[in-house]
Amino acid sequence: MKKETKVTILSFLPSILKNLSPTNSESMEKEVNELLKEKFLCQNKFTSDIEQLVLTTELNYIEALVSYCEEKNIEFESVGKLISKPLKDKLKAEATELNYLKRTSRSKLPL
Repeated sequence: MKKETKVTILSFLPSILKNLSPTNSESMEKEVNELLKEKFLCQNKFTSDIEQLVLTTELNYIEALVSYCEEKNIEFESVGKLISKPLKDKLKAEATELNYLKRTSRSKLPL
């Protein structure tokens, strides 16, 4: 190897080592984790996305769920595992109120 080539490689070595430092790997790990959270849905992210959609638009929970699934190309059959208990309760109450589900024996008092 020529002496000039060795000098060139050695001049880049500190910057290469700096990029491989532990602090940079920690920030890269955080960045990868954030990207994974954005790409892959978990129950918490799915619920917060639906809640945010309801708050920012005039959609109800059922419409927000359908809209979100269409927007993200998610099959409706696979959403059941992503719906949290509080969100499920809100969907059930809304469906009952809209007469999509039969009312339970616990009657709701008129207000």
